Amino acid sequence: MHVADGVLSISIAVATTAGAVGVLTYALKGTNEEEIPKISLLSGTFFVASLINIPIGPTSIHPLLGGFLGLVLGRRAPLAVFVGLVLQAILFQHGGISTFGANMLLMSIPALLIHWLFTYWKSPSLFWKGCIAGFTAIGVAVCLLIVLLLLSDARYGSGSFSVIQIVLVSYFPLALLEGVLTGFALHHLASIKPYLFKSLTEKGGE
Repeated sequence: MHVADGVLSISIAVATTAGAVGVLTYALKGTNEEEIPKISLLSGTFFVASLINIPIGPTSIHPLLGGFLGLVLGRRAPLAVFVGLVLQAILFQHGGISTFGANMLLMSIPALLIHWLFTYWKSPSLFWKGCIAGFTAIGVAVCLLIVLLLLSDARYGSGSFSVIQIVLVSYFPLALLEGVLTGFALHHLASIKPYLFKSLTEKGGE
């Protein structure tokens, strides 16, 4: 979901940059050394996964891992997103400079919402928790993208085959796929690295 330069209006680009700074500050607050290895590992995972880009109009389709990052990293999820986006911008020129803040928010806010909503939610298993979290994160990201596009230019939503309609149709199958993959990933990792999910199991994961 990399939004390119020139897609968003200047006012929206400025506002989202300010918002991204706030989100990053929130994520950094209270970070300790014990969390750094996990953040680094998930930063690499996000970096590799989101390199799979399929251009769709003013944005692109790729795995977001919002549900996975939110459940595993919690409030530190934006740190992994930030590192991944910076590396992609420097090494592969993915995303835009003026829209970096927007891209940061589009991938960080869903992860934070999943953390706030799902960490304390009791579910039959981590698999189903992951499925629902992965699907929900994509849905939230798409809704945020639509809001940013409409606030920038109402023409994104006009016409029988508008940009917004194309985005909705394109991201629905990805949401289903990412939900299933997130469920399997959580279930598998919980069996080999249970310490990653200590907070989930203590607060109502399994």
